[in-house]
Amino acid sequence: MSRPISSLPISRSLFSLNSRLALTGAFVLAGCLGLLSSNAAFAQTVVKLDEVVIGSETDGDATHQPRGLADPAPVDGYVASEATAGAKVATPINEIPQSVSVIGRKELDDRGVQKVDEALRYTPGVYSQPFGADSDTDWVYIRGFDATQAGMFLDGLQLYQYAFAGITVDPFLLDRVEVLRGPASVLYGGSNAGGIVNQISKRADGAHHGYVEAGVTDDPNGYVGFDIGDSFGEANPWSYRIVGRVKGGDTETDYADNFRGAVAPSLLYEPDADTRLELYATYQYDDQRHMGGFWPYVGTVEEASYGYIPRDLFYSEPDSDSFRSKQASVGWDFQQALDDQLTFRSNTRLIHVERSEYGPYPYDFDTTDDTLYRLNFAHDTKADLFESDNQLVFEDQIGAVHHQLIAGVDYKYYRIDQWQATGPADELDPIDPVYDDNLGALYDPYVDEIIDMNQLGFYAQEQAKFGDGWILTLNGRYDNVWIDRDDQTAADNDYDREDGAASGRAAIAYEFANGLTSYVSVSRFFQPQIGTDTAGDPVGPQTGEQYEAGVKYSPTFLDASFTASVFDLTRRNTLQNRTVNGMYVTEALGEVRSRGVELEANVNLDEAWNVTGAFTAYDLEITEDADTSIVGKRPWLIPEVLASAWVNYTVPSGALKGVTAGAGIRYQGDSYADNENTLKVPDATVFDAKLGYEQDDWGISLNVNNVFDKKYVAGCQSASSCGYGEGRTALLKTHFSF
Repeated sequence: MSRPISSLPISRSLFSLNSRLALTGAFVLAGCLGLLSSNAAFAQTVVKLDEVVIGSETDGDATHQPRGLADPAPVDGYVASEATAGAKVATPINEIPQSVSVIGRKELDDRGVQKVDEALRYTPGVYSQPFGADSDTDWVYIRGFDATQAGMFLDGLQLYQYAFAGITVDPFLLDRVEVLRGPASVLYGGSNAGGIVNQISKRADGAHHGYVEAGVTDDPNGYVGFDIGDSFGEANPWSYRIVGRVKGGDTETDYADNFRGAVAPSLLYEPDADTRLELYATYQYDDQRHMGGFWPYVGTVEEASYGYIPRDLFYSEPDSDSFRSKQASVGWDFQQALDDQLTFRSNTRLIHVERSEYGPYPYDFDTTDDTLYRLNFAHDTKADLFESDNQLVFEDQIGAVHHQLIAGVDYKYYRIDQWQATGPADELDPIDPVYDDNLGALYDPYVDEIIDMNQLGFYAQEQAKFGDGWILTLNGRYDNVWIDRDDQTAADNDYDREDGAASGRAAIAYEFANGLTSYVSVSRFFQPQIGTDTAGDPVGPQTGEQYEAGVKYSPTFLDASFTASVFDLTRRNTLQNRTVNGMYVTEALGEVRSRGVELEANVNLDEAWNVTGAFTAYDLEITEDADTSIVGKRPWLIPEVLASAWVNYTVPSGALKGVTAGAGIRYQGDSYADNENTLKVPDATVFDAKLGYEQDDWGISLNVNNVFDKKYVAGCQSASSCGYGEGRTALLKTHFSF
């Protein structure tokens, strides 16, 4: 289901209208330097602080060396203590001056998660799967803004995606998923305005791993996954780990079968406590037909003359439709302690992606008849993404202030070589479809281009703890971006553009002795954009700022984490597609403001009970636009209210020891299919459930999502691009450890 057909022709850069922005923040760097130079003033005062240890926890294996700077402490049940997304190194969540959520491996397993966007269904501030289930894309919106293209990260490096060069990660390969809400360009040099999703891989860690899992859905669609690792010997500094999964079968859409194979080997070299080198690679292959669909509003939300479009309707041609994807990566993460206070780290990765698609899409603007109009489409895309992030981390107690200073330089190179073309296709009866494979020849490509983007950034972060509870965080960053386009169509619309921008973050927090931390922060950000407007001119970066305040509470009497935040976030200069006199016009303009409140609770009541809950309330508003009639309106697609809760119980003793049961509820408020706010999409509530049995080295479980098979429209991005929410699905899985 790659993406709405309305975004295919016309514009080269409409894969998503998501936000990634930036603005000047050089004062932050000056503040960092000023704070360091003021240390002498505190030299006569000595304050005893809690001991701060970096990279010293183990997982219980006596041979395991200290953790790396970017290796957060394991998630205990549903409660995480550390994250990396908000500071680039493992940091206590209460000390990160933005909202952070962490979904650990236990929660992923308890809910039977099979896709990364599915993992985020119970996370505050995140609207995932807005078009329903989609096997080839992880659709994620954070604080109202699309994070699919520039907000997805893996192990601290961006999975930048443009047009159809999507990158997906099989969740079986992951140890945890982190969500940082709010802008992060000051850390990563450009990212979604609303926040990022940082996926943390399973890697070699010096410990023994022996795990096999198998499952099958009711479609049916089955899989087998494995996780094997160990050290090479009792005194050997090398250890290994190989994680992989093979899955395939049918889906809830007729004819839309799929196959995936994924494998991720890694090596760890730890000769002593000062040196750590991780070497890793991944390979993933997908071969499938398109599932789901981008349907018209009339026929999904409202009844058409023929009734409602069936949820399992296959919109393409079974004999012709295809989607194939290959993605491979290699990389390393190196850490070297230079002395007791100073550590060097280098995180580097190369990813290569090849994707191709063929087959018709619904393209139905005429809802007065009994057929769906279709447009044939094909693309062939290759992309390379190279990233290297190199940093020095200084940590020491100087006078009355404990400092952690991070200074670094990172480089990103992105290259995409793609063509896209459309052609004629017969209409389709949605109630009684007849597939005749009558597809005409494709027209000349409307996109045939090679785009190169280079980005070089310099950044610094200072975290100062003082005064028995105060935490000051200052960030500054400057980036240069060079974009060059070689247009190979008849239009010959080449361009090149260079942009430089600064971004910053400043925050102050106070940590009380009872585990309560309050904070306020302000961020200014930017995000470079690839593409041209209708006049053929390259577009500039998105820009904006955010103000956030909140409290984080980790009580001393309960294993739990509670967070509450309020924010005011503005995004500008978004690339938009609008209609003028019946013609599509592409422009970089407009301003959208997102304000809201987010609440989250994660609790391990005891060894038997695990609970998570989330609530989100937005005030989304278009504050500037070339179309003045929509100023003051709510942007399409995004609900302004989201709420969820999940509880899991395991019988701790007695004859039923090991029996587990889980239940969840998810609510999404109403939304609009148009920016004029005339076409409303109703709200929906769905229920999930789990039943299982766990022993020390094996287990079996049944997960059912959307238990009552609620039929609803997840969201609409225009009157011709609506997606059904996923229907009832059942997953039976078993696992054993050795």
